[in-house]
Amino acid sequence: MWQALSIYHVNVNCTNLERSLAFYEMLGFQAVIDIPAGDIPGLGLRPAICRAKLLRLGDDPRGTLIDLIEWQIPAPHGVPYADLGHTGIARLCLRVKGLDEMVTNLRSRGVHFLSEPMTPGLAGGRQKFVCFHDPDGAVLELMEFFKA
Repeated sequence: MWQALSIYHVNVNCTNLERSLAFYEMLGFQAVIDIPAGDIPGLGLRPAICRAKLLRLGDDPRGTLIDLIEWQIPAPHGVPYADLGHTGIARLCLRVKGLDEMVTNLRSRGVHFLSEPMTPGLAGGRQKFVCFHDPDGAVLELMEFFKA
């Protein structure tokens, strides 16, 4: 019997690896694997030349990774979805602690938020969330959960 066990990584394409790496490090990610520029087979692109960093939050060696990729061939093109109603993977949500303090810190570093933090009360629980863009316009979300 087969089964999916967990999400290993989420791919985030970027136009400037160093700029995006600095941004994600500001959010608390750390680079754990460096993939130097080279041909990457098996992705349905021929040729497929890129460089990448795999990033992780925390120290769990099985924690979900962000695969931050800067394509060289084909060259980066297009823009992220115009809005969150677009079909496909639309945003990446990070579970956080200290959301208000994180928002204050990120604002002081020039991050623009799509709204003020919201408290939706989903499924009778208590949570707070807020969304913003990464350097290339991908939507990221911060979500903090509180005890009921």
